[in-house]
Amino acid sequence: MTKISDLPRDLTEEVLSRLPVTSMRAVRFTCKKWNTLSKDRSFRKKHLRGAISAAKKKQTKEFQVIMMIQYRVYLFSVNLLNPSIERIGKLISLDVEDRVDISKIFHCHGLLLCITKDISRLVVWNPYSGQTRWIQPRNSYHRLDRYALGYEEKKNSCRSYKILRFMDNYEGDNPPYLIREFEIYDLNSDSWKVVDVPPDWEIEYYHRGLSLKGNTYWFAQEKLPIFPLGRVVSDMADFLLCFDFTRERFGPRLPLPFHSFVEDTVTLSSVRDKQLAVLFQPCYASTVKIWISSKIEPNAVSWRKVFLAVDMKPLTGFQFDIYSGSFFVDQKKKVAMVLDKDRFRSKLTRNIAYIIGKKGYFKKVDLGESTVPSLASLVCSYVPSSTKI
Repeated sequence: MTKISDLPRDLTEEVLSRLPVTSMRAVRFTCKKWNTLSKDRSFRKKHLRGAISAAKKKQTKEFQVIMMIQYRVYLFSVNLLNPSIERIGKLISLDVEDRVDISKIFHCHGLLLCITKDISRLVVWNPYSGQTRWIQPRNSYHRLDRYALGYEEKKNSCRSYKILRFMDNYEGDNPPYLIREFEIYDLNSDSWKVVDVPPDWEIEYYHRGLSLKGNTYWFAQEKLPIFPLGRVVSDMADFLLCFDFTRERFGPRLPLPFHSFVEDTVTLSSVRDKQLAVLFQPCYASTVKIWISSKIEPNAVSWRKVFLAVDMKPLTGFQFDIYSGSFFVDQKKKVAMVLDKDRFRSKLTRNIAYIIGKKGYFKKVDLGESTVPSLASLVCSYVPSSTKI
């Protein structure tokens, strides 16, 4: 009896190239022959072309997104008008026994920068190929570190991937002391280098950067001096800030289409990796507003009119969490999906996707149990990449 693993290489390649991305892990563990084939450059190119083509065809109705839920990373198929959110599968594991818990992810062109639950380790991961690169710290990592993954576009369309790690916080008391560290890791040279940044701005630790066209953008605010205990300043200048991975420096302050206060919800997302979207919900009002840029560069931004404005008072009656509020936009259908907890309950025990649109369109999709109320679920669009790390 002929086994499927005994088929000729060209026929095997044709069959396996039609499988979805999430099946590659099973392919690699089936037999040595298939494991070797899955790592072959020509096969990966063929499979990747098929996966990207299938994803583009589906985008008329559905999107593929990555979600981090309960310390695990999954691939989902999302239809925001049906609505349906289907878990396609867990992405190729960081290790065979699934023992790596992930607390944060940062996406850039098919690669993920992952921070482990214990904050002690950093790994760059290509979910498509299964490749990983564990990054050793120059000194040590810190619980208040901010991270970004980006790239420098070089000649012949080659990309040099880099990681930015920084913190600029006061620790301790009597008196507090400043910890300021800015450094870049280059994946090509496998080395860290210190960069000199005297920030006159502040990025809260819970504001995640957004990678777009190889650079990373943050919501930032004016840096204020330390005030005596008990004095609180809630109104500060706010703006976008971009780190340019080619120049290896922060750009100028970029204007936002609104002004926010300390307790307001502000979060960033991307639209097909071409434009930047920003969600804003003031703490004193119930309306969520989303804008999409018409132009976005490290040193310039312009905004279209409000893409979506939804009064949440009759729908949920609460403000999206300032520590989460990760969202995704379907620009053609004028709907958005915001991840948060089920705040209708006294205990935050469920992860929920809230889908909002024009004329009161509103749906809730339960994403499963939340055993860690303080852990925010994250979402970002995803297209597989064959980039080697």
